[in-house]
Amino acid sequence: MEAFSAINATQEVLHLPPPDDRYDPNAGPITPDLPTPVFEGVNFPEDPIRLLSVQVVLILAYSTIIVLGVLGNSLVIYVIYRFKTLRTVTNFFIANLAVADLLVNTLCLPFTLVYTLQGEWKFGRTLCFLLPYAQGLAVHVSTVTLNVIALDRHRCIVYHLDTRMRKDVCFGVIAWTWVLSAVLASPLAIFREYGSFSLEPGHTMQVCTEKWPGKSTDGTVYSISMLILQYFLPLSIISFAYARIWSKLRGHVSPAENVGGSSSAGSERHRRRRKTTKMLVTMVVVFAVSWLPFHAFQLATDIDSKVLDMRDFRLLYTIFHVIAMCSTFANPLLYGWMNRNYRAAFLAVFKCSGDRGRGSRLDSIHPVGGGMAGRGGGRAKKIVLETQDVVSAHLNATDV
Repeated sequence: MEAFSAINATQEVLHLPPPDDRYDPNAGPITPDLPTPVFEGVNFPEDPIRLLSVQVVLILAYSTIIVLGVLGNSLVIYVIYRFKTLRTVTNFFIANLAVADLLVNTLCLPFTLVYTLQGEWKFGRTLCFLLPYAQGLAVHVSTVTLNVIALDRHRCIVYHLDTRMRKDVCFGVIAWTWVLSAVLASPLAIFREYGSFSLEPGHTMQVCTEKWPGKSTDGTVYSISMLILQYFLPLSIISFAYARIWSKLRGHVSPAENVGGSSSAGSERHRRRRKTTKMLVTMVVVFAVSWLPFHAFQLATDIDSKVLDMRDFRLLYTIFHVIAMCSTFANPLLYGWMNRNYRAAFLAVFKCSGDRGRGSRLDSIHPVGGGMAGRGGGRAKKIVLETQDVVSAHLNATDV
């Protein structure tokens, strides 16, 4: 399922000698997670990835994803840390998603790009074990967190529970998502081998492959199991939760929401919940659509090894991987487009950055204490308060 596995059956596809003396001729090939690499000294005239124009497009695509992902997710984490009004349970889970996406953007994608273009593992033994594990970990964290968000909102909205999850419980759940994800992704680091073999006299190629201890079908069984755990099962749970939430929100504001408050206040809360749910559902849809081609292609490879013989196998795999990785920068764009709290916070950060040269500082969306004036910061205080007034007018204590 990860992006860095070379083909363990390279010698079979290319009719080359086995990588080393540990090769077991009776074990059979292990189903690959990445298409056959491009090797120096071996002629692949029909491989589209060798074309300069294709490589330029891939470099631009991966570079764009990395830049947008790092900037967008870092901004999300920063505004949640910076603005007290945004420190809600749902936003902490959203920050957890951003951390997972940052992990992919910084630790995985740059190496994926180099590996795709060169076709040979040149990052050493340690990264051979670390990088596939890191991407598998990040994907699991994302899917588990999306489930947690959906189930938490289902609990609050469908059953009219006004008491939100406590923050200490929230942090415990986040820690649990990382522990569970680490366990689920561990085979990607455990069953792995770093080695080399000679293509021709004087040329040795370094490979980083999956190496399963049992039958040749073990890799396929794990891959299909992860497809179910990472994609189909989470989406089924999320779809069920949001279907019930949406059905509940389609009706009128319930009487329980109006207890102790006016009808208009209940209606406003109902409207905010509908908008927040729309944003979260859109996040899930983007995640599902982005990963669907990659998972479908991976499943086809697991079921029928003849897919590996396709002339454009490497190119198709890479295209589907690029589409999947678009999910790592899509969420910050959705927050800025669909949620006015995030939009106002983003604008406040940029405004604060623009005013920094004039001595202003945006501490939070709450008013600043009077000590600043006593330190001769009257003008700075005025700028900060004006900025905070603009932000406070748009940042409300909503569900997100």
